Amino acid sequence: MLGLLSGARILDLSHMLAGPFGTMMMGDLGAEIIKIEPPDGDPMRRMGPHFYATESAYFISANRSKKSMTLNLQTERGRAIFYDLVKISDVVYDNFRPGITQKLGIDYETLKRINPRIIACSISGFGQTGPYRDRPAFDIAIQGFSGAMSITGIGDQPTRMGIAMGDLAGGMYAAFAVAAALYHREKTGAGCFIDLGLLDCLTSLLTYVAQYFFHDGINPGPQGTEHMSVVPYQSFQTKDGHLVVAAFTEKFWQGLCRALDLPHLIDDPRFATNDDRRKNKAELVPILAQAFRTRTTDEWQQRLDAESVPWGPINKIDRVVSDPQIRARRMVIELDHPTIGKLPMLGNPVKVQGMDDPRIPPPLRGQHTAQILSELLGYSPEQIEALRKEQII
Repeated sequence: MLGLLSGARILDLSHMLAGPFGTMMMGDLGAEIIKIEPPDGDPMRRMGPHFYATESAYFISANRSKKSMTLNLQTERGRAIFYDLVKISDVVYDNFRPGITQKLGIDYETLKRINPRIIACSISGFGQTGPYRDRPAFDIAIQGFSGAMSITGIGDQPTRMGIAMGDLAGGMYAAFAVAAALYHREKTGAGCFIDLGLLDCLTSLLTYVAQYFFHDGINPGPQGTEHMSVVPYQSFQTKDGHLVVAAFTEKFWQGLCRALDLPHLIDDPRFATNDDRRKNKAELVPILAQAFRTRTTDEWQQRLDAESVPWGPINKIDRVVSDPQIRARRMVIELDHPTIGKLPMLGNPVKVQGMDDPRIPPPLRGQHTAQILSELLGYSPEQIEALRKEQII
């Protein structure tokens, strides 16, 4: 089966993480992603650590399912080639700061004159409008601005989330928005311009946390592993590690009590309902914590599974990538990379019946430049070599 986005051609001008992650998602679903890099390559290719001192692990993580073309967009000849590609493409995708596309002559107003059906998607830290539009922004700043850091951590110390959720949220929203725009164009024939701000994207993920504030006006502090409304819903130390439990309903709470050999808590009026447990949390949590320390995580697995209690170990990465569920879902795949050889990567979480796993490894810098110029634009070998000598590609 062809990928769900097969037939769509996307010119990807993005770098870092937010942009490339979104186009990787679309490439995994079959879109043809042409990653257009400056002649010296995406700066992330130089971020360590490197496989065999040449291939950046950071770059690899977000750039499979793509072709790479080098092109100097600061030259008139380079822009002319880009415009020719725009004529035969569906989407132009970038994560430049506002104003850069205008300076390069590749803004949406210019692009739609070349191809009225083009869809343009621009990701930036704060979007194309507003008082912060011209500020540079990295993931940690977005986590701070959005309030995400204020509720992450323990005590009075805000903590950055261990994954770059500000960037990743932007990439996921971009993939969603482009897919929706392609559907809209299929129905109407009209292209559009998509303006995505990373701050907007991560702020939207506050969901119920912001709604609680709209309700009571109280600023929550760092939540640790706990939940604002559900008790118990947090991590506990075991005899040899840590685990998390989520007693989201009375059924799960009662099962947890039985698994812990604490059945008397079921009838304790202090803990009869979730609201009671929330009010008496300071009394309840130490009782549970003491019980959890008496057995190993594996021993708790048997007991909690027997009672169908939602729980999970707090795995380190080595256990995650070897976990039987992760493996069964093909969330670790292996690709043939041109310089590394067998390359393990995380898989595509979107499982579509009959559709294969991703097969295209992250490209080498400019690996497909000659192929794209020749097959899509009809350039001869002599013309391509001349472009190399002029440092256009």
